[in-house]
Amino acid sequence: MKAVAEALDVSRSNLVLRVQDGTTEVPRRRGPYRKRTDESLLARIRAVTDERASYGYRRVTALVNRQLLSEGQPRVNPKRVYRVMKAAGLLLARHTGKPTRTHEGTVATLKSNLRWCSDAFEIRCWNGERIQVAFSLDCCDREAMRFVATTGGLTGELVRDLMAETLEYRFGAGCRRASNPIEWLTDNGPAYTAHETREFGSSLGLLIRTTPAYSPESNGMAESFVKSFKRDYVYLARLDSAEAVLQQLPAWFHDYNTVHPHKALKMRSPREFRLAASPL
Repeated sequence: MKAVAEALDVSRSNLVLRVQDGTTEVPRRRGPYRKRTDESLLARIRAVTDERASYGYRRVTALVNRQLLSEGQPRVNPKRVYRVMKAAGLLLARHTGKPTRTHEGTVATLKSNLRWCSDAFEIRCWNGERIQVAFSLDCCDREAMRFVATTGGLTGELVRDLMAETLEYRFGAGCRRASNPIEWLTDNGPAYTAHETREFGSSLGLLIRTTPAYSPESNGMAESFVKSFKRDYVYLARLDSAEAVLQQLPAWFHDYNTVHPHKALKMRSPREFRLAASPL
């Protein structure tokens, strides 16, 4: 019976049942499941993936559902979006990167303005020019609050400007000190560990915190932001020159804050999360 089942590519239980019933017809395998509305859903999915090719099915689902809710239509299930995207060949390749060191600490906070993290990354332009970008990120709502960019090296002065701009953004223009102590988490880059930078941060009410040496995972939220930002914006854009990139940076950060869905925020963007969390 096993050999027959393997030859017919059916289960043994199926053969046993047909022998008992006295039937001889070999059942055909059921084709892929489809709904009548799959075509219209696929059109919505393609509208997202054509613009955001790095988005997987969960983030595509979040953007499709935003559009459906704005039109007064019911949400779609992520599993259905996965099925439709798989049939259309729109799923992303599985990540096959080598495993990294496990970090057991917790960077995220339960409320905004309790811990901010910062880091810097480099963008290489097609003409050989390079841009250094530093940013500040809230460890609760994930909003990229402010950024600074330069075609030269990242200096302590630029980091201090970033600190001051972030403070004014969250607490109002002219604010010189945070209303509550806020941790400022960074790596051990010279621009961040400079004596003037640490002193200036303390004067703003920031509690300066740096990661242990050779442990970038300790600032994992900033590391994750850099990876997502490069994947979803930098690698999909035209990088002809430093001037061209600098012109695009504000739009990239705005899109990240207002559109980009986050799993930790229940697939909402940072601004959506802040709006939902703010008291009426």
